[in-house]
Amino acid sequence: MSADRIVLEGMTFYGYHGDHPAERELGQRFVVDVALTLDLRPAGETDDLARTVDYVAVHRTAREIVEGEPQKLIETVAERLAAALLARFPVEQVWVRLSKPGAPIPHAVFSRVAVEITRRRSAGDGV
Repeated sequence: MSADRIVLEGMTFYGYHGDHPAERELGQRFVVDVALTLDLRPAGETDDLARTVDYVAVHRTAREIVEGEPQKLIETVAERLAAALLARFPVEQVWVRLSKPGAPIPHAVFSRVAVEITRRRSAGDGV
């Protein structure tokens, strides 16, 4: 597996995910970081966008998932995003961090609640 990665950090979207009814009604901010593992040498040697992953398309995919169908768990949202990235782009592995800065935890002070997942392309998967 390649050690090369494309990283997008701090993508911020507004979604309606959460187990509490107020979260699903009012919505809140979600912050997404992703790292895509793939061989970047062909793009670096040819200066050809077709030999890498288009950051705009990755952002569009993240927006579609996070601003899309509400889920109770941010784990579900992260899983759906990872699956979409693996399905749409020629990457070996994806790492997703989905942060919920305004998670409703009574009497708690924190900067965020987050889940982090890493998913790899299966041997039988094609792109």
